[in-house]
Amino acid sequence: MGLKASVESEIKNAMLARDKDRLRALRAIKSLILLEETKEGAGAELSKEDEMKLLTKAAKQRKDSADIYKQQNREDLYAVEMAELEIIGEFLPKQLTEEELVAELKKIIAESGAAGAKDMGKVMGLASKALAGKADGKAISMKVKELLA
Repeated sequence: MGLKASVESEIKNAMLARDKDRLRALRAIKSLILLEETKEGAGAELSKEDEMKLLTKAAKQRKDSADIYKQQNREDLYAVEMAELEIIGEFLPKQLTEEELVAELKKIIAESGAAGAKDMGKVMGLASKALAGKADGKAISMKVKELLA
């Protein structure tokens, strides 16, 4: 079952359960999917890769917004963003732990033959594709810098 179908199924369940917070987050995901599908030049169905990019972007937006609300002491808005982030996270693959991330990056560095900081771009390109949806871009970047230094 694709992302769109599973989100629609979850929307029905949230409606039956009268879970307004979950319903709002699921509708936001469905809206993003529909916008992406109707975008000029897009195919009829989204690929798994496109779905992961979409969900990752939505999760990052929620996390950034939550951070801003936390800094501004807006606990009400912070709670809303965190609830939506949690629901979006249900559709994302499990995030890598720091140890798993380092292990994956060491493999990628070895495969690419990177020798130092000058090869960071090459490693980041490979790592971003290989770890899409499994790790945050900032975390990947920081660990690659650390490992190549």
